[in-house]
Amino acid sequence: MKLTLRNFLIYTILTVLFSFISKAQPRVGKSINASIGFASSSSYYIEDYGSQDQLDVMGSGLYVQAEYAWGITSWFGIKPYAATISTKIDGEQFYLDQPRYKVTTRALLVGGKARICAPIPWVAPFIEGGIGASFGKFQTFTPAVNYNKNTVLMHIPISFGLAVGRKNNFELAFSGYFHPAAKQSTGVFSAGYNFPID
Repeated sequence: MKLTLRNFLIYTILTVLFSFISKAQPRVGKSINASIGFASSSSYYIEDYGSQDQLDVMGSGLYVQAEYAWGITSWFGIKPYAATISTKIDGEQFYLDQPRYKVTTRALLVGGKARICAPIPWVAPFIEGGIGASFGKFQTFTPAVNYNKNTVLMHIPISFGLAVGRKNNFELAFSGYFHPAAKQSTGVFSAGYNFPID
């Protein structure tokens, strides 16, 4: 009798648990994701900037992104995206004994990412990676690099984040956009919302 009751309780608990999880998994289907955040551009290299602090060399600014998200399964999706990054240095300080080093980005980014997500209720961690093109101005002026061009560059996006909420519609993410040709990367902290369209 105890064995039968134990089996019944285990099956009941597992049924309730899996039905709860299946309702709370990230959305399968199509949606639009809008994100806004803080961006910071920095050089690939750790260098001696003389009388400048490394934080004075890094550009900071605004990040805005729109994605068309296609959730193929509850744990995998494809996301074409368009984003803008606009970073600049704070103030125009002048140094008598050296040039003014800086790393800035003003660009439109387009590309595609793939997402792998753990379908967990309320808080679903995810990782994204992909490839894209950046159109704009890139300036990396450091002791080792002097890159200043208006051009089109390849970039590599990588993101880690959490999809939160009852339907996992809110997102918080840390992202990196790497521009190998300009020897710079842009780190982003963003918040976004998914708008289902089907």
